[in-house]
Amino acid sequence: MENLELKNDIVLEMAQAGVLFGHKKSKTHPRMKKFIGANRNEIEILEPEATLNGLSEAGKFLAGIFRAGGVVLAIGTTPASAGAIEEFAKTFKQPFVNSRWLGGTLTNFKVISERMKYYLDLKGQQERGELGKYTKKEQQEFGVQIGKMSKVFDGIINMSRLPHAILVVDTVEHETAVREAKRLKIPVVAVLDTNDNPDNADCMICANDHSRESVDWVMAKLSENIKNENPIKND
Repeated sequence: MENLELKNDIVLEMAQAGVLFGHKKSKTHPRMKKFIGANRNEIEILEPEATLNGLSEAGKFLAGIFRAGGVVLAIGTTPASAGAIEEFAKTFKQPFVNSRWLGGTLTNFKVISERMKYYLDLKGQQERGELGKYTKKEQQEFGVQIGKMSKVFDGIINMSRLPHAILVVDTVEHETAVREAKRLKIPVVAVLDTNDNPDNADCMICANDHSRESVDWVMAKLSENIKNENPIKND
């Protein structure tokens, strides 16, 4: 009875956070139909069991990577996912992308690494006042360049090697990142909505990926599951 009550409480939490609400039926991906439990006013409703099972499996998988000292690149650049992805990554001291995916981040990692080195060097010169030897216009141009690079590099600046997996919120929105991971045989853990293709994920969490409240709940629960599998020390 206790387990049933606990499960009912979690399902109620999901419902209140909008986790189970998918897209309109007309946007449903055919392969997602088996994870849909109902339809209300043309809106698909996900099966709570699919979400809970996905969170459990993803937690175990990611905890295993962290336990072995592996790297997981967290990706979420939409308004609904950017904040939660950054918080998740910082909790487990992992790299993240929450502004814009730079094509080739995975498949052309050597070149991206060289660009990051250039960014760090330029930023260091700015902080040390060494750009003062340039004209005001040139200094402004350097400032703009540093600002643009900070948005794409700051989250991955300590990623010295390719990740052992990527964690993505919304595979449709981040199609390029998923394609790069697949090409390199990097496992994909993904939060999938009813319009996503589940074949693009090696480990999937069925959930509303276009609502900030939903994504926040999913990522918080995933973090909790990982810690339960493998307590992480943040000191």
